[in-house]
Amino acid sequence: MAQSESQNGGGAEKTLSFKALKPQLLVEVPKAADAVVFYKAAFGAEEVSRTVHPKRKAEQEAPAILSAELSLSNFSFLVSDVPDASAPDEKLLESRVVLFLETEDITAAVSKAVSAGAVEESEISEGDGSYVGRRVAKLKDPFGFNWFIATPAKESAVVEA
Repeated sequence: MAQSESQNGGGAEKTLSFKALKPQLLVEVPKAADAVVFYKAAFGAEEVSRTVHPKRKAEQEAPAILSAELSLSNFSFLVSDVPDASAPDEKLLESRVVLFLETEDITAAVSKAVSAGAVEESEISEGDGSYVGRRVAKLKDPFGFNWFIATPAKESAVVEA
């Protein structure tokens, strides 16, 4: 995160700039490893890095994932295990996110995700509302996250508010 100074009415004010926004998907322990496999199969994501919990319980087959960074096209997102329901972080699971992927070949993208285990919540159709000018489908992945797969917006479909 870089900081710079700017003048605003004669006084110095610091402004912030950011390099990236990386959504973090929180899944119940021990499903983050499965989620990483799914996102690779469904969307062609590539694993960039993985940090595991340094203390692994003897009964666990694999250590909990603190953070796995995945790259998809020109952006990244994180997948993490959230401790069991008895842990103070259980409220984190209530915070969900909807992910939006844009592609020229929506039929192939939906087919690939469904074959990897996603459930098609709505078939590919012409978008309405904020999706006017796009073909859109809604999927739910095996970890409960909603994904909208859509074609790029048509320039002629720009609507003024």
